[in-house]
Amino acid sequence: MADWGFYGRQAERAAIDRILARGRWFFCAVSGRRRIGKTTLIQRSLQGAGISGRFYFQVPDSDEAGVLRSFQDALEDSGRQQRVANFGDMAAAVREMCKDGWIVVMDEFQYFHRAALASFTSFLQREVDVLRNTAQGGLFVLGSIHTEMMAILEDRDSPLFQRVTDRIEVDHWDGQTLFEMFEAHGVRTPQEWLFFWSLFEGVPKFYRDSHDQGVLTNDANYRHEVLRRLFFEGSSPLREEAANWFLRELRGRYDSVLKLLARLGPCSHGQLIAEYGRSGGATDKQVGGYLAILIDRFRMIDKLLPVFASDRARKSRYVISDNFLSAWLSAIGRNVDAARIQPVETCISRAAIALEGHEGFAFEKMTKSLIEECSRKQVGDFPLSAVVRGYWNKPDGSDIEIDVVAYDETRKIVRFGSCKRSADKHEYVAFNGHIGRFQRTAEGRRFSGWTMEKALYSPLFDAADRRRHQSNGYLCIDLTDFERWLRPSASPREASSI
Repeated sequence: MADWGFYGRQAERAAIDRILARGRWFFCAVSGRRRIGKTTLIQRSLQGAGISGRFYFQVPDSDEAGVLRSFQDALEDSGRQQRVANFGDMAAAVREMCKDGWIVVMDEFQYFHRAALASFTSFLQREVDVLRNTAQGGLFVLGSIHTEMMAILEDRDSPLFQRVTDRIEVDHWDGQTLFEMFEAHGVRTPQEWLFFWSLFEGVPKFYRDSHDQGVLTNDANYRHEVLRRLFFEGSSPLREEAANWFLRELRGRYDSVLKLLARLGPCSHGQLIAEYGRSGGATDKQVGGYLAILIDRFRMIDKLLPVFASDRARKSRYVISDNFLSAWLSAIGRNVDAARIQPVETCISRAAIALEGHEGFAFEKMTKSLIEECSRKQVGDFPLSAVVRGYWNKPDGSDIEIDVVAYDETRKIVRFGSCKRSADKHEYVAFNGHIGRFQRTAEGRRFSGWTMEKALYSPLFDAADRRRHQSNGYLCIDLTDFERWLRPSASPREASSI
């Protein structure tokens, strides 16, 4: 088994290196979802820079006394003798460490948005104002709830308003990093790539857990083994992940909205209201409020719009934004619960089957992400003029449903794409019908006179499939094509062999 490495993050590490090299005190905010690798990124960067004076503190989900106790413990563990009896002492300790040239890292900083802990930011403001024109040390604050971090650091009424000197957003691993990691660990089939991505997307911690459990390998029975080791055994590392790191943040009916979306897949506001109505649920206004909070505060739901639609378009669809949470709510969680009283093998098999539907939605999302990444890095076969969207004119997609609408205004080329988890599920007649009806819409007429391409996307096409589809005028693009384009050795706009 290959050792676990540190993959990707070149841009983020370069940004941190520049901050450290300036030779003056800094206050850097680092944001990103839980488990995305914020702490590891900072640790690696500080180690690489040879900085020995480092202080790390994870703010606990507690009251003031609990925070102070944890901070005192962290001070003692780092060899500092200073005593802290209140938040003023705690902020002063941060100042003293920075004056000694130390780098202070405060994780889960968003908890200071809570009323019981908010007074700390006023004490920290006073110390920040003392340090901001000095040349010693620095402060990293890490947070995972975007809106609460913004409220602490960006709100005009916040004591820390305009005090941050630098900001870094840590996102999912991109496709190139994932392919690099898969290659290092011998995970070589597109079916495995999709399975892992549909569960974990680009969250490094989950892949590290897979490696530590011995399932990040080329195993013929990988689906069952991954589920068993990571979710269904008593010591499984992800057995309580959703409850601990997602759903515990929610109150009221928010988790009900998520469960409905996980079951329905991408759906309209009207479909969601109808489902609630069947169970005597919330009103239209209440559901709108739940959606707004889940989109804006927690970033757990994405609002999808068809190509050329405005933000206020009524054709919007809602979908769970996080692959892990969607997989848990739609397939894994209920079977983990059922395994308490039913045979474990039965529950694992049921979860594996249920995940096939989830993978279908995930593959479309993965395809769009890879198309955009290839365009951004100037590789692949299609430069984009805008982000990739699909098109639908009815909530259920019964009239027009096109998975991918990508266009290049410079060359006047539009590409329509169909995404299928199984290569043998592509249907010419249905696909062409949807394209034809789209071309008669107001949005479709924008492409009048453009060159049209029709592309089929699946995890893998064999040679016979490619020949058959190409002879009928269709491009065939699978995950091996994206992997080849995104290799570090690939040249810009590498010629396509599709």
